Amino acid sequence: MQQVPSELDRLDEKITDVISLCGTLKTENAQLKQQLAATEKNIKDLSDRMASARIRLEQLILQLPEDGRFGGLKV
Repeated sequence: MQQVPSELDRLDEKITDVISLCGTLKTENAQLKQQLAATEKNIKDLSDRMASARIRLEQLILQLPEDGRFGGLKV
């Protein structure tokens, strides 16, 4: 009958390991969520900056003379 307590001890150890792993994974998951949110914000900020730059470039292009001359110089 010595086997039963030994098996219970091993089971208890495994359960403790699983609980510990769950805690570790929960912490890692929270960190990954924060990283994802920060990355998504960076993507949005860069996308907004690109849209703004595109608008400014389009406005500059519209200001270029049609004959290809700019300030007396041929462009």
